[in-house]
Amino acid sequence: MHTMWKGTISFGLVNIPVKLHSATENKDIKLRQLHEECKSPLQYERTCPVCEREVENEEIVKAYEYAKNKFVVLDKEDLDNLKKEQDDKAVEIMDFVKLEEIDPIYFDRSYFLSPNEGGSKAYSLLRKTLEDTNKIGLAKIIIRSKEQLAVVRVYKNTIIMETIHYPDEVRDVQDVPNVPEEEDLGEKELTTAKTLVDQLTAEFDPEKYKDDYRESLMELIEAKKNDEDVTTAKPKPTPDNVTDLMEALEKSLDKNKGKKGTTKKKTTQKKTNTKKTSDKKTDEKETASGKKTS
Repeated sequence: MHTMWKGTISFGLVNIPVKLHSATENKDIKLRQLHEECKSPLQYERTCPVCEREVENEEIVKAYEYAKNKFVVLDKEDLDNLKKEQDDKAVEIMDFVKLEEIDPIYFDRSYFLSPNEGGSKAYSLLRKTLEDTNKIGLAKIIIRSKEQLAVVRVYKNTIIMETIHYPDEVRDVQDVPNVPEEEDLGEKELTTAKTLVDQLTAEFDPEKYKDDYRESLMELIEAKKNDEDVTTAKPKPTPDNVTDLMEALEKSLDKNKGKKGTTKKKTTQKKTNTKKTSDKKTDEKETASGKKTS
């Protein structure tokens, strides 16, 4: 299992070197977008609308937009220093609470925790303590440059950490539109509804639930594949060296045409100026010669 993070979890004076592993995976079927005409996968480029060109990774900086089209640019060094300050801190369990005190709306993602070298005994101590007290730990951790609030609890003999949202990340229920106030419900309606709930009540068994849409989609894909109802993307056109050479030569000719015309014009002008100078000198000589004869 891939290790996402290494660090230390502590409670009191107990320090536990641990590794973090993702506990869940997204099994959505990813569908690519193709150009209908040639069945080639589409590509998306990061372009600058002002410079009108594609932007390379090394040209990109991060910024916070505090008002429309007004940004505070954050240098990589600033962000790295801030991240290092947080990474140097151990993940400390701040409080112990009961799991039922946290509403499920706060839960985000789950991660397995395994002991790192030399941490097995402390790991077992925390696990046993959480089991016996029926409590969970509340801690903070930095994951992917974001500080997360998290709970640490036991799941099937393994310590699991689940990130939870901060209170200001959970939207106010007062903003939900069209929620009715208390209604006067008939006793018969309420009794019937409760009876239906009782009939459908069962112990939670996650194995009996499945993603019907995903399975149907995979069946459809396999059926089309078996019927050879498939398509192959056309290879990207390879530049023709001959075509490129001719194009380059033609561009060079077009470019030099202008220069040639300018050069010719300058040469003609130069010849004209030279001829005028020569004629002037001849006139001066003839005038001087005439004066001398006189």
